[in-house]
Amino acid sequence: MVNGFSAPLTFRTPALMLAFLVATVWPARANDSAAELSIGGLQFVRTNDVAMESENLRIALDSVTVRYQFTNVTAKPVTMTVAFPLPDIDLSEAENIALPSDDPVNFVDFTTKVDGHPTPLTIDQRAMVGNKDVSALLRELKVPLLPIGSREIRAADLPDAIRTQLVDDGLLLPAGRSDNGRQQYAPGWVLKTSAVRQQVFPAAKKVTVEHQYRPSVGTSPDTILRSGLRRSGALSQEVQRYRKEYCIQDAFLAELDKRAGSNQANTSKLQERRISYVLKTGSNWAGPIRSFKLTIEPGGSDRLVSFCPGRLKTSSTGSTLEYTANDFTPDADLKILVIGTF
Repeated sequence: MVNGFSAPLTFRTPALMLAFLVATVWPARANDSAAELSIGGLQFVRTNDVAMESENLRIALDSVTVRYQFTNVTAKPVTMTVAFPLPDIDLSEAENIALPSDDPVNFVDFTTKVDGHPTPLTIDQRAMVGNKDVSALLRELKVPLLPIGSREIRAADLPDAIRTQLVDDGLLLPAGRSDNGRQQYAPGWVLKTSAVRQQVFPAAKKVTVEHQYRPSVGTSPDTILRSGLRRSGALSQEVQRYRKEYCIQDAFLAELDKRAGSNQANTSKLQERRISYVLKTGSNWAGPIRSFKLTIEPGGSDRLVSFCPGRLKTSSTGSTLEYTANDFTPDADLKILVIGTF
């Protein structure tokens, strides 16, 4: 847990607003919050042929960069399929998920380099209802798998026969009625997306892989951890979840109380930002990560930051929060909470 102050970031993460409605887009949730998607790093099949020499991970509210250095520990080249899994999107619950881009395919603006050179990726998308792949059906009906940005559509824009078929097949779900009594619908599928490439690791040589993307940032215009809210019995379970997921310490709450006071109203105008990062895929290599470094940039030193560091040791200087470990085997993912004015 680290406390600090800084100037506000100008970055804002738009919410995913899907317009699969007869007349109007879905209303925002009452608390105007947006949920973050958990995004992580490379996924390989577990291997004893390639070791991760180092991982340098930098997480900010507007960008995530990660630099890996791998070594082929065998005497011959190793070719592996490398996957960067983007988070699943359940469109039936997606009216307020935070997506950083309106690109319906690469919705986190993901880029990668190998040994300093930009490297193309094949992006695979599938729409699933349970275990059934409905991608081909949606494409046949000219319905986008992720209807955002230029691909945003409304159920009212669909021909009656197509809309009826989508409802009958469980791809459109009833979602209440509009103010004028017209039926509204929500998409009923889960979108699965992966960026995939083949990577060759030359014998007994190091390969550097760099990723950069815009994270999905969860937002709330207030924080449940303010004294005026967290002492409410009705919110006790949610407060305990926060304390567990973000390893909230008493010193963190004491500093928060100094800034927020005990008023029920959020007069200090504090807000939350939340980022999740899948770290456990770093345990798929030949041995542990020999050198691991995590840098968190909350936007400056006036923002409170809390997460569960596990075995990571702090080496922070100034407003930059740094944590390191040697021979590191990740056994949990990162969930980072930032509280401040934005």
